[in-house]
Amino acid sequence: MLGIDGCLAEVMSIPGALDAMLVDHTSGMAVAFSTAVGVDADRSAAALTEALRATTDGLARTCPGDVIRIDDMLVTTDKGHHLLRLLETVFEGPLVIYVRLDLERSNLALARHRLRSISSRFAT
Repeated sequence: MLGIDGCLAEVMSIPGALDAMLVDHTSGMAVAFSTAVGVDADRSAAALTEALRATTDGLARTCPGDVIRIDDMLVTTDKGHHLLRLLETVFEGPLVIYVRLDLERSNLALARHRLRSISSRFAT
């Protein structure tokens, strides 16, 4: 089983990982982070939470009557990949693992596989 620090360390060991964060999905607060210089982790965590909520709401509106549960979300920009994986935990609420990956040095399939493995070993 992984704790918060071990989880973050394993996420940062993913090839091409530039920074990572654990976010409380309920409050939008950063629980733990390893971010680039100049990044406000709390503001980033809040923005990522809002993006997930908007995505869930949008999917729910396009699939009325269906139960929408996001496992992971990927956003690719001109400078990198942003991968989010949702976790159910015994803490106050669900957590989100976020990792920003270098566009040139990362392998998305490997990163998704590693996040799935890390999330299954996280202390739930």
